Amino acid sequence: MKISIIGTGYVGLVTGVCLAKLGNQVIFIDLDENKIKKIKKSRSPIYEEGLEELLKKHKKNITATTKYKQAIKETTVTIICVGTPPKKDGTPDYTNLKKAAGEIGDVLKKKKTWHLIIVKSTVLPGTTQNIIIPILEQHSGKKTGRDYGVAVNPEFLREGAAVKDFLQPDRIIYGYTDKKTRDTMRELYKNFKCPILETTTLSTAEMIKYASNAFLATKISFINEIGNICKHIGVNTYEVADGIGLDKRIGRAFLDSGIGWGGSCFPKDLDAIISYAKKINEKTRILTSVKKVNQQQPLKMIKLLKKHLPSLKDKTIGVLGLAYKPDTDDIRETRAIPIIKQLIKEKAKIKTYDPEAMNNFKKIYPQLEYCKKPSDVLEADAVLITTKWDEFTKLDYTKTKIVIDGRNIKEAKKAKIYEGVCW
Repeated sequence: MKISIIGTGYVGLVTGVCLAKLGNQVIFIDLDENKIKKIKKSRSPIYEEGLEELLKKHKKNITATTKYKQAIKETTVTIICVGTPPKKDGTPDYTNLKKAAGEIGDVLKKKKTWHLIIVKSTVLPGTTQNIIIPILEQHSGKKTGRDYGVAVNPEFLREGAAVKDFLQPDRIIYGYTDKKTRDTMRELYKNFKCPILETTTLSTAEMIKYASNAFLATKISFINEIGNICKHIGVNTYEVADGIGLDKRIGRAFLDSGIGWGGSCFPKDLDAIISYAKKINEKTRILTSVKKVNQQQPLKMIKLLKKHLPSLKDKTIGVLGLAYKPDTDDIRETRAIPIIKQLIKEKAKIKTYDPEAMNNFKKIYPQLEYCKKPSDVLEADAVLITTKWDEFTKLDYTKTKIVIDGRNIKEAKKAKIYEGVCW
């Protein structure tokens, strides 16, 4: 197929490159000229394991442009992957989404052949039906389901494992407007062996995305709350997680206790669904508690630290890890931020290291000392482990004075004083 991808963030870039690997012709569309220049040179604008290698290997199937109209005109399928960042009230900002829909509609007005629009951006239930489709129809003067098709196809990609998640997914989900759209979606995913769910409405597919992320966030906050109890009674919460994870109804995934969840999806999506529920006068007792637990969890590291260093003023505190999770350079909602904010408030001196995220973090906190290697951080008066990078599991912690571990790194327990957040 000939496919245009609007948006070259994590979702758009991974989706497009993987579709190119599967033999499709892909055109990336983005208004950021720097991103487009990098893609044309087969360089990834983001760090994602295995992505740049695929970009180089399948460059014959990939091109990139800042011009919407030509790209959409030359393709039969357009996938919308633009960001939907949260507004102050938690609801998604659809500015870029509306612009993309308008641009597509303008092209469809003059295009004589049938076209498929796939919404992969995360949007609240009803958004495609009530916002995107009206814009498409207004700009094109054509009818959805007759002159062109629309599908909602949410993504379930984990940063750091996004390429694998796309090529070997647990499931594929989409809603569609008409039979031709359904058949085209089946053709697009015909070589995938995972379960495929064709939902009865576009809103169902949209809701599945939010429900999935809300449930995963709930599992993490749940095990963190259990872990806080375990800490007080001297029980290893990871053994508890292993035990309850053997129950097929529960499962072991997302039961690693620590300092909470961050990233581009969980915080944004949880805020969005809570805000949406408020607008329709539905209470979110569980989801509100999930969010509250996550906000409080990282500061437990500071509480444990002050047990050993009552005053942090002028003390050198090392922070290992700035990305919200390993194998990414993404610092959005990373748990390191509230921790570093509090350390600054306590007037501590901070030295830190992260193999991929330091350049991004410097833009927010240029005043920190950024080390060239992780072992330099271990020389601090105390070390906080906030991201579970593999290289942190290979460090020699035996001479480190104090370690407060937020990610359960076995080797760190060899420090002179060791505290796990939930164990």
